Order: sequence, then structure tokens, then C-alpha cells
Amino acid sequence: MVKGLAMTGFGLWVAGATIFHLLRGTVPDFTIMGSIGLLALAANVISAGLLIRHRDGDINMRSVWLCSRNDAIANIAVILAASGVWASGTGWPDLAVAAVIAGLALTSGIQIIQQAKGELRSVTA
Repeated sequence: MVKGLAMTGFGLWVAGATIFHLLRGTVPDFTIMGSIGLLALAANVISAGLLIRHRDGDINMRSVWLCSRNDAIANIAVILAASGVWASGTGWPDLAVAAVIAGLALTSGIQIIQQAKGELRSVTA
């Protein structure tokens, strides 16, 4: 349950930060975005590869798998956004990707919370 709440909280934080940057009109540094995105992608692909056989396991293993998968997807999106920021000179690609990452974190967090509720009900029954 805590993991689901943390994932949902992260999604809300990203959504809030996206709105903040949208209102401020900030443009991120595409070099930093791309570099960190590549390093993080390598780490998350390795993690997801190690966890793939547990993706349908109990709630703890499923939440770890979802986090690794989501992070790898987000890393690819950040790399693409960095390219878009570089090509356009605007922050719009970053804002679009941030909105997708927020949505992914929120939907995954809600899935974990729902599954945790079901498992808690079965333990108390």
C-alpha cells in the first residue's frame, strides 16, 4: 500500500512540477536531460530484465517490476524530449513527456493501491 501511495505521490509531484514549469516558461538543459536519461535507462533496463519473471507475482514484486518498467519507459521519453528541446529550442517536448510520466506514475500507483486493498481484504477475511 505504501509503495502505491508513493508512486501516486510521485505522479502528483511530476504533474505539479509540470504545471509550474509551464507557467514559468522554463527551458531545460537538453545535454543534462539526455545524459542522465541514457545512464538511467541503462540501469533500469538491467533492473527490469532481472525482474521480468516476477511481473505477475505478489504485490511487492509487481510494484517493483512496474517501477522498473515505468522508469525505463520514462528514460526513453526523457531522451526523446531532450532531442526535442534541442531541435525546437522550447520546453514543450519536456512538458509533454512530463505529463505522460505523471500519468504513468498515477495509473501504476492506483493499480498497486487497488491490488494491495484486495490482498489486505483476503488476509483479514
